Amino acid sequence: MSAPGKRIVALPGLSATEALAEGIAAMARAGDCILLEGPLGAGKTAFARAFLRAAADDPALDVPSPSFTLVQTYETRIGPVFHYDLWRIDGSAALTELDWEDALDAIILVEWADRLGDLRPEDALTIAFRPRHGDAREATLTGWEGRLPPSLSSWPGLSGQPMAAPAATGGPDKPGHDGGADGHGEDADGRDEGDAAA
Repeated sequence: MSAPGKRIVALPGLSATEALAEGIAAMARAGDCILLEGPLGAGKTAFARAFLRAAADDPALDVPSPSFTLVQTYETRIGPVFHYDLWRIDGSAALTELDWEDALDAIILVEWADRLGDLRPEDALTIAFRPRHGDAREATLTGWEGRLPPSLSSWPGLSGQPMAAPAATGGPDKPGHDGGADGHGEDADGRDEGDAAA
């Protein structure tokens, strides 16, 4: 059983990650901050892409990883969404040049949220992704108390049951796993495979 305020959801493959993103997008509103955490290849970019496509109601929306621009802004049916990728920043001070204060009135989606430091909003929803065996992931959601259902297993495409631990040899928990062949869309440095030149 997870701690109070935490929801753990099994993500057996990319479609489950996308289902989670779609569910969160349906609940998001202006002023929300959604913080994505996890190691390289854990599914943060796949979640962000699915969230933005759902928010825009456009399954073909081009969603490049903002790993070099650091932020991309999208006009969506639920309002503006600022998508930050903080992989390359050197501390939270850099966010002052990236419209962070203005973004707080919109919806904020942050990859590599651990780099926010003291700018981390207290009322944010944090989703920590953990690679499991094969294409599987596990997500731990913390925050949005009173907004999230007690169990996410009722959402289409999701299971609320934590997954069994992966085998001790190999697999995504092994250091150096590149995450590129898992269907979650991230390559060895966490960037989307198609965005190397972005």
